[in-house]
Amino acid sequence: MRALRYWFDSHLQQQDSYADRAGIDWLRIIPFIGLHLGCFAVFWVGTSTVAVAIAVGLYLLRMFAITAFYHRYFAHKSFKTSRWLQFLFALIGASATQRGPLWWAAHHRQHHRHADKDKDPHSPKQGFIWSHMGWFLSRKHFKADLSLVPELARFPELRWLDRYDIAVPVLLAVSLYAIGESLAVWQPTLNTSGWQLVIWGYFISTVLLIHATLLINSLAHRLGRRRYQTQDDSRNNFWLALLTLGEGWHNNHHYHAASARQGFYWWEIDISYYLLLCMKSVGLIWDVRTIAKEKRDAPQICREAGQ
Repeated sequence: MRALRYWFDSHLQQQDSYADRAGIDWLRIIPFIGLHLGCFAVFWVGTSTVAVAIAVGLYLLRMFAITAFYHRYFAHKSFKTSRWLQFLFALIGASATQRGPLWWAAHHRQHHRHADKDKDPHSPKQGFIWSHMGWFLSRKHFKADLSLVPELARFPELRWLDRYDIAVPVLLAVSLYAIGESLAVWQPTLNTSGWQLVIWGYFISTVLLIHATLLINSLAHRLGRRRYQTQDDSRNNFWLALLTLGEGWHNNHHYHAASARQGFYWWEIDISYYLLLCMKSVGLIWDVRTIAKEKRDAPQICREAGQ
């Protein structure tokens, strides 16, 4: 741990003078490291079709909650929905162990206000490690500025999720253990157990989910093509779009952040948007905002040649 701490602090000190960062909060980084180390328990619990299926299912469900609701709804107000559905997907998003919806939305709005500038919480110009995960492990970004999300902060249930954000991941892990133990008794031929579902369904699935989300902060401002000349270094990246259900069209997003659709053209796969359209068709969401064709195709801005 001492060697890891020395490496982390040394790396951050080598970054240029954005070092107003209030340092790494080591009480917070220990659980983060523990989450990763827990994945190695797979060598003891083994694998099964059920465990892998649950891991994949929880990855996709929680990724949709993060991309469609934490990001497009809470941070950008790209559509409207009922209070109960708002809370349901806030609850699912909280199970992704990426803090509460108010914290997430407030920091993301700060990012858009100062994208790739000094006040951006996770600009890659401050170093890859910082933009990927150092920023949210720092004391500086522990609290959310609720003045950035006043329309959300009025809901007590959302404030509760922010205050007790660890409660939902713990509940998920406990539920997975109970399901696994029940299956071991009632369906032993499935070859699963409580701890196996916890390791696959929570630890492995969550670690993959967290880093896939964080790649939008780090790689999507470094690697890909720039269609629009935005005031930041955002890029469109096909592979990140697949991994994150549509978030990889990041240059599109920074060009028109209010759009619930981030894959602006038919060939830009945006699974979260397709699912939102399905929800709209049955009345679960409404007033879905997109980009006008004239703005999307504006010739003085649009350029296909990437960097």
